[in-house]
Amino acid sequence: MRNRIRVLEIIDGVGWCGTKEQTFLISCQLSKYFDVEMALASSNRHLRDRLEGKIPLHFFQKGEGNEKFDFNVYKTLYRIIKNGNYDVIVPNSSGAFNFLLPIWPFIKKKPKLIGMRRSGFVPSFLSKKFKYGIADAIVVVSKDVGLMLKEKGFFPDKIHIIESGIDLERFKPSDKYREEKRREFRIRSGEKLFVNVANFQPWRKGQDVLLKAFSKVASSGWRLMLVGHDTDSAEARSLARQFGVEDKVIFAGFRSDIEKILQAADYFVLSSNSEGIAGALLQAMASGKVVISTLAGGIGEYLKDGENGFAVPVGDVDGLADRMVKAVNLSSSQYAEISKRAVETAKKYSIEETGRKWKELIESLCS
Repeated sequence: MRNRIRVLEIIDGVGWCGTKEQTFLISCQLSKYFDVEMALASSNRHLRDRLEGKIPLHFFQKGEGNEKFDFNVYKTLYRIIKNGNYDVIVPNSSGAFNFLLPIWPFIKKKPKLIGMRRSGFVPSFLSKKFKYGIADAIVVVSKDVGLMLKEKGFFPDKIHIIESGIDLERFKPSDKYREEKRREFRIRSGEKLFVNVANFQPWRKGQDVLLKAFSKVASSGWRLMLVGHDTDSAEARSLARQFGVEDKVIFAGFRSDIEKILQAADYFVLSSNSEGIAGALLQAMASGKVVISTLAGGIGEYLKDGENGFAVPVGDVDGLADRMVKAVNLSSSQYAEISKRAVETAKKYSIEETGRKWKELIESLCS
Protein backbone atom coordinates (compact mmCIF):
# COMPACT_ATOMS: atom_id res chain seq x y z
CA MET A 1 0.00 0.00 0.00
CA ARG A 2 1.37 3.41 -1.00
CA ASN A 3 1.79 6.01 1.70
CA ARG A 4 3.13 8.93 -0.36
CA ILE A 5 1.16 10.95 -2.89
CA ARG A 6 2.50 10.68 -6.44
CA VAL A 7 2.72 13.92 -8.43
CA LEU A 8 3.56 14.43 -12.12
CA GLU A 9 4.69 17.88 -13.21
CA ILE A 10 4.44 18.56 -16.97
CA ILE A 11 6.33 21.33 -18.75
CA ASP A 12 6.68 21.81 -22.50
CA GLY A 13 9.33 23.41 -24.67
CA VAL A 14 12.94 24.34 -24.09
CA GLY A 15 14.85 27.40 -22.90
CA TRP A 16 14.52 29.12 -19.56
CA CYS A 17 11.95 31.59 -18.26
CA GLY A 18 10.02 32.43 -15.11
CA THR A 19 7.56 29.58 -15.68
CA LYS A 20 10.32 26.99 -16.00
CA GLU A 21 12.20 28.38 -13.02
CA GLN A 22 9.06 28.13 -10.86
CA THR A 23 8.44 24.60 -12.15
CA PHE A 24 11.95 23.66 -11.08
CA LEU A 25 11.78 25.33 -7.66
CA ILE A 26 8.32 24.04 -6.75
CA SER A 27 9.14 20.51 -7.90
CA CYS A 28 12.17 20.48 -5.62
CA GLN A 29 10.06 21.71 -2.71
CA LEU A 30 7.27 19.18 -3.28
CA SER A 31 9.76 16.32 -3.52
CA LYS A 32 10.32 16.81 0.23
CA TYR A 33 6.74 15.67 0.86
CA PHE A 34 5.61 13.60 -2.14
CA ASP A 35 6.92 11.31 -4.88
CA VAL A 36 7.40 13.92 -7.61
CA GLU A 37 8.27 13.20 -11.24
CA MET A 38 8.44 15.43 -14.30
CA ALA A 39 7.54 15.05 -17.97
CA LEU A 40 9.51 17.42 -20.21
CA ALA A 41 11.33 17.82 -23.53
CA SER A 42 14.48 15.74 -23.87
CA SER A 43 16.40 18.74 -25.25
CA ASN A 44 15.55 21.00 -22.31
CA ARG A 45 19.08 20.98 -20.90
CA HIS A 46 18.31 23.77 -18.43
CA LEU A 47 15.82 21.63 -16.51
CA ARG A 48 17.62 18.33 -17.12
CA ASP A 49 20.90 19.60 -15.71
CA ARG A 50 19.15 21.00 -12.64
CA LEU A 51 16.88 18.03 -11.93
CA GLU A 52 18.72 14.86 -12.97
CA GLY A 53 19.44 12.86 -9.85
CA LYS A 54 16.88 14.83 -7.83
CA ILE A 55 13.56 13.59 -9.23
CA PRO A 56 12.70 11.01 -11.94
CA LEU A 57 12.40 12.55 -15.42
CA HIS A 58 10.30 11.38 -18.38
CA PHE A 59 10.66 12.73 -21.91
CA PHE A 60 7.57 13.15 -24.07
CA GLN A 61 8.90 15.84 -26.44
CA LYS A 62 12.11 16.34 -28.31
CA GLY A 63 11.63 20.08 -28.03
CA GLU A 64 12.58 20.70 -31.65
CA GLY A 65 10.14 22.55 -33.89
CA ASN A 66 6.36 22.36 -33.79
CA GLU A 67 5.36 19.06 -32.18
CA LYS A 68 1.68 19.72 -31.56
CA PHE A 69 0.82 17.60 -34.61
CA ASP A 70 3.17 14.74 -33.68
CA PHE A 71 1.07 11.73 -32.61
CA ASN A 72 4.06 10.14 -30.86
CA VAL A 73 4.27 13.04 -28.41
CA TYR A 74 0.73 12.40 -27.18
CA LYS A 75 1.22 8.62 -27.16
CA THR A 76 4.37 8.96 -25.06
CA LEU A 77 2.71 11.31 -22.56
CA TYR A 78 -0.27 8.94 -22.31
CA ARG A 79 2.04 6.02 -21.48
CA ILE A 80 3.88 8.07 -18.86
CA ILE A 81 0.60 8.89 -17.12
CA LYS A 82 -0.87 5.40 -17.50
CA ASN A 83 2.21 3.67 -16.10
CA GLY A 84 2.88 6.24 -13.39
CA ASN A 85 -0.26 5.70 -11.32
CA TYR A 86 -0.20 9.37 -10.28
CA ASP A 87 -2.52 10.98 -7.78
CA VAL A 88 -2.01 14.53 -9.07
CA ILE A 89 -0.98 16.04 -12.40
CA VAL A 90 0.17 19.65 -12.81
CA PRO A 91 0.53 21.03 -16.35
CA ASN A 92 2.70 24.07 -15.60
CA SER A 93 1.91 26.09 -18.71
CA SER A 94 -0.86 26.54 -21.22
CA GLY A 95 1.20 24.61 -23.77
CA ALA A 96 1.69 21.69 -21.41
CA PHE A 97 -2.05 21.64 -20.74
CA ASN A 98 -2.69 21.52 -24.50
CA PHE A 99 -0.61 18.34 -24.82
CA LEU A 100 -2.60 16.76 -22.00
CA LEU A 101 -6.08 17.57 -23.33
CA PRO A 102 -6.37 15.09 -26.26
CA ILE A 103 -5.33 12.10 -24.12
CA TRP A 104 -7.32 13.03 -21.00
CA PRO A 105 -10.56 11.24 -22.08
CA PHE A 106 -8.60 7.99 -22.51
CA ILE A 107 -7.13 8.00 -18.99
CA LYS A 108 -9.41 5.65 -17.06
CA LYS A 109 -8.16 6.34 -13.55
CA LYS A 110 -7.99 10.12 -13.61
CA PRO A 111 -5.62 11.85 -11.19
CA LYS A 112 -6.54 15.19 -9.65
CA LEU A 113 -5.70 17.91 -12.15
CA ILE A 114 -4.29 21.33 -11.18
CA GLY A 115 -4.24 24.02 -13.86
CA MET A 116 -2.09 27.16 -13.79
CA ARG A 117 -2.88 30.79 -14.63
CA ARG A 118 -0.11 33.37 -14.46
CA SER A 119 -1.96 36.38 -15.87
CA GLY A 120 -5.38 37.96 -15.58
CA PHE A 121 -6.15 37.33 -19.25
CA VAL A 122 -9.27 35.14 -19.53
CA PRO A 123 -8.96 32.41 -22.19
CA SER A 124 -11.50 31.96 -24.96
CA PHE A 125 -14.85 30.33 -24.28
CA LEU A 126 -13.69 27.00 -25.73
CA SER A 127 -10.44 27.03 -23.77
CA LYS A 128 -12.28 27.94 -20.58
CA LYS A 129 -14.93 25.22 -21.00
CA PHE A 130 -12.94 22.31 -22.40
CA LYS A 131 -9.53 23.05 -20.88
CA TYR A 132 -9.72 24.70 -17.49
CA GLY A 133 -13.20 23.29 -16.97
CA ILE A 134 -11.74 19.80 -16.40
CA ALA A 135 -9.30 21.00 -13.73
CA ASP A 136 -10.01 20.17 -10.09
CA ALA A 137 -8.15 23.31 -9.01
CA ILE A 138 -6.58 26.32 -10.70
CA VAL A 139 -3.52 27.90 -9.11
CA VAL A 140 -3.05 31.64 -9.66
CA VAL A 141 0.29 33.23 -8.78
CA SER A 142 -0.93 36.54 -7.33
CA LYS A 143 -3.89 37.93 -5.42
CA ASP A 144 -4.54 40.66 -8.00
CA VAL A 145 -4.60 38.16 -10.86
CA GLY A 146 -6.88 35.90 -8.84
CA LEU A 147 -9.25 38.80 -8.14
CA MET A 148 -9.35 39.77 -11.82
CA LEU A 149 -10.18 36.21 -12.87
CA LYS A 150 -12.86 35.83 -10.19
CA GLU A 151 -14.48 39.11 -11.20
CA LYS A 152 -14.63 37.84 -14.78
CA GLY A 153 -16.34 34.63 -13.64
CA PHE A 154 -13.38 32.38 -14.36
CA PHE A 155 -14.13 29.39 -12.08
CA PRO A 156 -14.00 31.39 -8.82
CA ASP A 157 -14.63 28.23 -6.75
CA LYS A 158 -11.59 26.50 -8.25
CA ILE A 159 -9.07 29.32 -7.85
CA HIS A 160 -6.31 28.99 -5.25
CA ILE A 161 -3.81 31.82 -4.71
CA ILE A 162 -0.24 30.55 -4.36
CA GLU A 163 2.30 33.29 -4.99
CA SER A 164 5.46 32.42 -6.88
CA GLY A 165 8.50 32.10 -4.64
CA ILE A 166 12.21 32.91 -4.84
CA ASP A 167 15.32 31.21 -3.51
CA LEU A 168 16.44 33.52 -0.70
CA GLU A 169 19.67 31.57 -0.22
CA ARG A 170 20.68 32.51 -3.75
CA PHE A 171 19.30 36.05 -3.88
CA LYS A 172 20.40 38.19 -0.95
CA PRO A 173 22.37 41.40 -0.39
CA SER A 174 26.04 40.85 -1.23
CA ASP A 175 28.92 42.63 -2.96
CA LYS A 176 31.14 39.56 -3.28
CA TYR A 177 31.08 39.48 -7.09
CA ARG A 178 30.29 43.14 -7.76
CA GLU A 179 33.70 44.29 -8.96
CA GLU A 180 34.40 41.04 -10.82
CA LYS A 181 31.20 41.34 -12.87
CA ARG A 182 31.62 45.06 -13.49
CA ARG A 183 35.11 44.35 -14.87
CA GLU A 184 33.72 41.55 -17.04
CA PHE A 185 31.24 43.94 -18.65
CA ARG A 186 33.64 46.91 -18.65
CA ILE A 187 31.56 49.07 -16.35
CA ARG A 188 33.75 51.99 -15.39
CA SER A 189 34.04 53.30 -11.86
CA GLY A 190 31.25 55.75 -11.14
CA GLU A 191 28.98 54.58 -13.96
CA LYS A 192 25.38 53.87 -12.94
CA LEU A 193 24.25 50.42 -14.09
CA PHE A 194 20.59 49.56 -14.66
CA VAL A 195 19.84 45.87 -15.19
CA ASN A 196 16.76 44.39 -16.85
CA VAL A 197 16.26 40.60 -16.64
CA ALA A 198 13.66 39.39 -19.14
CA ASN A 199 13.70 37.31 -22.32
CA PHE A 200 13.59 39.60 -25.36
CA GLN A 201 9.84 39.82 -26.01
CA PRO A 202 8.95 43.51 -26.44
CA TRP A 203 5.24 42.73 -26.87
CA ARG A 204 5.21 41.22 -23.37
CA LYS A 205 8.31 42.41 -21.53
CA GLY A 206 8.22 45.95 -22.90
CA GLN A 207 11.88 46.40 -23.88
CA ASP A 208 10.72 49.01 -26.40
CA VAL A 209 9.19 51.04 -23.56
CA LEU A 210 12.36 50.62 -21.49
CA LEU A 211 14.74 51.68 -24.26
CA LYS A 212 12.59 54.69 -25.15
CA ALA A 213 12.47 55.78 -21.51
CA PHE A 214 16.21 55.23 -21.11
CA SER A 215 16.92 57.29 -24.23
CA LYS A 216 15.09 60.27 -22.73
CA VAL A 217 17.21 60.53 -19.59
CA ALA A 218 20.44 58.55 -19.93
CA SER A 219 23.53 60.64 -19.28
CA SER A 220 27.10 59.80 -20.26
CA GLY A 221 27.56 57.94 -16.97
CA TRP A 222 24.55 55.61 -17.36
CA ARG A 223 24.56 52.04 -18.71
CA LEU A 224 21.71 49.58 -19.25
CA MET A 225 22.21 45.81 -19.32
CA LEU A 226 19.63 43.56 -20.99
CA VAL A 227 19.80 39.97 -19.70
CA GLY A 228 17.77 37.04 -21.02
CA HIS A 229 17.23 34.89 -24.10
CA ASP A 230 17.72 36.86 -27.33
CA THR A 231 18.72 40.09 -25.57
CA ASP A 232 21.95 39.76 -27.56
CA SER A 233 20.07 39.31 -30.85
CA ALA A 234 20.16 41.50 -33.94
CA GLU A 235 16.57 42.53 -33.15
CA ALA A 236 17.54 43.75 -29.68
CA ARG A 237 20.47 45.74 -31.04
CA SER A 238 18.31 47.20 -33.79
CA LEU A 239 15.73 48.37 -31.26
CA ALA A 240 18.41 50.06 -29.14
CA ARG A 241 19.85 51.68 -32.28
CA GLN A 242 16.38 52.96 -33.15
CA PHE A 243 16.34 54.92 -29.88
CA GLY A 244 19.95 56.05 -30.20
CA VAL A 245 21.29 54.23 -27.13
CA GLU A 246 23.07 51.22 -28.63
CA ASP A 247 26.42 52.45 -27.27
CA LYS A 248 25.00 52.65 -23.72
CA VAL A 249 23.38 49.20 -23.72
CA ILE A 250 25.03 45.90 -22.81
CA PHE A 251 23.40 43.00 -24.67
CA ALA A 252 24.23 40.18 -22.25
CA GLY A 253 22.04 37.36 -23.61
CA PHE A 254 21.06 34.40 -21.47
CA ARG A 255 22.99 34.11 -18.19
CA SER A 256 22.84 31.51 -15.45
CA ASP A 257 24.60 33.79 -12.92
CA ILE A 258 21.78 36.30 -12.35
CA GLU A 259 22.55 36.60 -8.63
CA LYS A 260 26.08 37.81 -9.53
CA ILE A 261 24.83 40.11 -12.29
CA LEU A 262 22.51 41.76 -9.76
CA GLN A 263 25.45 42.42 -7.47
CA ALA A 264 27.05 44.43 -10.28
CA ALA A 265 23.89 46.51 -10.72
CA ASP A 266 23.03 49.77 -9.04
CA TYR A 267 19.37 49.60 -10.06
CA PHE A 268 16.96 47.05 -11.51
CA VAL A 269 14.32 48.10 -14.03
CA LEU A 270 11.35 46.13 -15.38
CA SER A 271 9.05 47.41 -18.12
CA SER A 272 6.67 44.47 -18.58
CA ASN A 273 3.21 44.72 -20.11
CA SER A 274 2.19 41.34 -18.67
CA GLU A 275 3.38 39.47 -15.58
CA GLY A 276 2.20 37.08 -12.92
CA ILE A 277 4.12 38.02 -9.79
CA ALA A 278 7.44 38.94 -11.57
CA GLY A 279 10.04 36.68 -9.98
CA ALA A 280 12.95 38.61 -11.50
CA LEU A 281 11.77 41.77 -9.77
CA LEU A 282 11.51 40.00 -6.41
CA GLN A 283 14.99 38.52 -6.90
CA ALA A 284 16.37 42.03 -7.41
CA MET A 285 14.56 43.29 -4.31
CA ALA A 286 15.89 40.35 -2.29
CA SER A 287 19.37 41.34 -3.48
CA GLY A 288 18.88 44.81 -2.01
CA LYS A 289 18.62 46.74 -5.27
CA VAL A 290 16.52 49.84 -5.77
CA VAL A 291 13.98 48.73 -8.37
CA ILE A 292 11.83 50.56 -10.91
CA SER A 293 8.94 48.69 -12.51
CA THR A 294 5.64 48.92 -14.31
CA LEU A 295 2.68 47.63 -12.31
CA ALA A 296 1.94 44.63 -14.54
CA GLY A 297 0.01 41.64 -13.17
CA GLY A 298 0.46 41.19 -9.43
CA ILE A 299 3.44 43.52 -9.00
CA GLY A 300 1.32 46.16 -7.27
CA GLU A 301 0.69 43.74 -4.41
CA TYR A 302 4.19 44.26 -3.10
CA LEU A 303 5.89 47.14 -4.93
CA LYS A 304 4.97 50.52 -3.43
CA ASP A 305 6.15 53.63 -5.22
CA GLY A 306 8.71 55.56 -3.18
CA GLU A 307 8.70 53.04 -0.31
CA ASN A 308 10.45 49.84 -1.37
CA GLY A 309 11.15 50.88 -4.96
CA PHE A 310 9.54 52.92 -7.72
CA ALA A 311 6.42 52.00 -9.71
CA VAL A 312 4.62 53.34 -12.79
CA PRO A 313 1.59 52.26 -14.85
CA VAL A 314 2.12 49.78 -17.67
CA GLY A 315 3.40 51.50 -20.82
CA ASP A 316 4.19 54.81 -19.09
CA VAL A 317 7.41 55.84 -20.85
CA ASP A 318 7.69 59.26 -19.20
CA GLY A 319 6.89 57.83 -15.77
CA LEU A 320 9.56 55.16 -16.15
CA ALA A 321 12.12 57.77 -17.23
CA ASP A 322 11.17 60.00 -14.29
CA ARG A 323 11.59 57.18 -11.75
CA MET A 324 14.96 56.24 -13.19
CA VAL A 325 16.13 59.81 -12.60
CA LYS A 326 14.72 59.74 -9.06
CA ALA A 327 16.54 56.49 -8.33
CA VAL A 328 19.88 57.90 -9.51
CA ASN A 329 19.38 61.06 -7.43
CA LEU A 330 18.74 59.20 -4.17
CA SER A 331 21.15 60.01 -1.37
CA SER A 332 23.09 57.08 0.07
CA SER A 333 20.85 57.04 3.15
CA GLN A 334 17.67 57.11 1.02
CA TYR A 335 19.02 54.30 -1.14
CA ALA A 336 19.83 52.23 1.94
CA GLU A 337 16.34 52.72 3.40
CA ILE A 338 14.55 51.70 0.20
CA SER A 339 16.94 48.76 -0.18
CA LYS A 340 16.17 47.60 3.37
CA ARG A 341 12.42 47.72 2.74
CA ALA A 342 12.85 45.88 -0.56
CA VAL A 343 14.69 43.03 1.15
CA GLU A 344 12.04 42.82 3.88
CA THR A 345 9.33 42.64 1.22
CA ALA A 346 11.07 39.89 -0.76
CA LYS A 347 11.46 37.73 2.34
CA LYS A 348 7.68 37.24 2.35
CA TYR A 349 7.99 35.37 -0.96
CA SER A 350 10.30 32.50 -0.03
CA ILE A 351 10.07 29.35 -2.15
CA GLU A 352 9.65 27.38 1.09
CA GLU A 353 6.39 29.21 1.80
CA THR A 354 5.25 28.63 -1.78
CA GLY A 355 6.03 24.92 -1.42
CA ARG A 356 4.10 24.73 1.86
CA LYS A 357 0.97 26.16 0.20
CA TRP A 358 1.29 23.72 -2.69
CA LYS A 359 1.63 20.87 -0.20
CA GLU A 360 -1.56 21.90 1.57
CA LEU A 361 -3.48 22.16 -1.72
CA ILE A 362 -2.38 18.74 -2.93
CA GLU A 363 -3.14 17.10 0.39
CA SER A 364 -6.60 18.68 0.46
CA LEU A 365 -7.36 17.41 -3.08
CA CYS A 366 -6.19 13.90 -2.23
CA SER A 367 -7.79 13.61 1.21
